[in-house]
Amino acid sequence: MALNMRTKLLCLFIFFLAGCAVIAPERGEITPLVPVDPRELRTLEDDLDQPSLELAIYRSMKYYNRLPETREFLFGDRVCTAGELKESLREFLKIIRIPGSNNDRTKRIKQAFDIYKSVGRRGGKVLFTGYYEPILAGSFDRTPEYRYPIYRTPDDHVVVDLGKFREKYRGERVVARIEDGRAVPYYTRGDIDIKGSLEGRGFELLWLSDPVDIFFLQIQGSGVVKLPGGGLVQVSYEQSNGHPYRSVGRLLVEQGKMSLEEVSLRGIKKYLRAHPEEMLDILSCNESYVFFRIVEEGPVGSLNVPVTSGRSIATDAGMFPRGALAFIRVKKPVIDKDGNIVSWETFSRFVLNQDAGGAIKGPGRVDLFCGRGRNAEIMAGHLKEEGDLYFLVKKK
Repeated sequence: MALNMRTKLLCLFIFFLAGCAVIAPERGEITPLVPVDPRELRTLEDDLDQPSLELAIYRSMKYYNRLPETREFLFGDRVCTAGELKESLREFLKIIRIPGSNNDRTKRIKQAFDIYKSVGRRGGKVLFTGYYEPILAGSFDRTPEYRYPIYRTPDDHVVVDLGKFREKYRGERVVARIEDGRAVPYYTRGDIDIKGSLEGRGFELLWLSDPVDIFFLQIQGSGVVKLPGGGLVQVSYEQSNGHPYRSVGRLLVEQGKMSLEEVSLRGIKKYLRAHPEEMLDILSCNESYVFFRIVEEGPVGSLNVPVTSGRSIATDAGMFPRGALAFIRVKKPVIDKDGNIVSWETFSRFVLNQDAGGAIKGPGRVDLFCGRGRNAEIMAGHLKEEGDLYFLVKKK
């Protein structure tokens, strides 16, 4: 929807008077990355295959290629340009393509790169969770089986960049809609799912069979919809309604409906489906709502490039350099052929910072993209472990 300057100013004004939801990075006085002695990392062992790492690197380079070479990124107190980060990735590719042992590769990387560690939260540790790409049955047409919609971005959805009005609001945005010539906060989840504020307005993208699946599709940010004829459609995050994310799992624990040990992706789904009379009220407590688009290749992360299974992470975009090379060390579940978690083991790997998420805020949170399929869902649904997050950049 085209907006004139008067309407944009109304959006800014209403932010102060009516409390439109603000999307803002949590910067404060925190320095999220600090340089560390490379000896802190005895080895830079990677548990995945090299082709997936190279693919993720090329995707970050594609992102940097769209930016001015002088665009700046922060590694703690060090400022790096997009050009320098591209050169860092090129140098890293050279090193990992040299034949040799892991010890040889580790030595070369430490000689060529500065290493920074996230300050994390308690004791410098970072909480790792996971997300995945669900495969859901659906249809382009509403049917008795498929009667719950996922929506594209409505044409009354307005995003206002406050930094264009005042420098002190740089990086802050509000999401609003225009009603009777005034900007007001955009519809909440309850407005959309319970009151039907978007119903019948032509914004339906696809139809699914289960509102619980739709809720978690929004949490994951992308998915694959299998059509009745057997075709597949890839959908990915396009916009949100701007309202803050609230954890349904935390709500169920606070209300005494689940114990902390019971909270997992499977556990929450099981509870909601066993209590259909409570379902919509529980889900609407998370006022955040996601609108989707159809993409040819995906899932697509916040850099507008596809994320790579096991290699892409989501972090707070206001804290860490987007697209940059990182290294993680944390525990993962060991899953047997029947889908049972039989143990947990520590792993480490190189990843690329290619996504963001409504619940991923501050220097102590990372979401790992676990991929597609049953094992990815199990890992994402149970991963809640503290570990270490490092970023690497080529030495000057």
